[in-house]
Amino acid sequence: MHATIHGERTLTDRDFSRLAKLFGGQLPPDLADLLSATEVVASRDVPPKVITMYSQVELVDPHTLRRQKLTICFPGDAEPAAGFISILSPVGLSLLGLKEGAVARWLTPSGEECSAEVASVLFQPEASGDYTM
Repeated sequence: MHATIHGERTLTDRDFSRLAKLFGGQLPPDLADLLSATEVVASRDVPPKVITMYSQVELVDPHTLRRQKLTICFPGDAEPAAGFISILSPVGLSLLGLKEGAVARWLTPSGEECSAEVASVLFQPEASGDYTM
């Protein structure tokens, strides 16, 4: 498993449903693990500081203090150079469902352990009234 799941995770019912349907329901093990380990809430009830699909977050590397802005998206919308990170990436899997202030942990494809603090949820579709994104 490339992404590790630590602590409580919250997904919206819409995100859960859309993710569960990826690949015709034949999910990669990491995504299946994420979906089975989360609390699912109605989109209108998700707290504004929880990372949902298409949320933009600011991360801080605990070692270098480097800040980075990322948006978690579906694979077809991924553009890493523009900060759009696929949910299927180790980073995307480690972030979805976390709350502001949590620490995300993941393994790179080469096996290197990485982590970053969720310094801020800069944008969450549901907090802006968008329950369809």
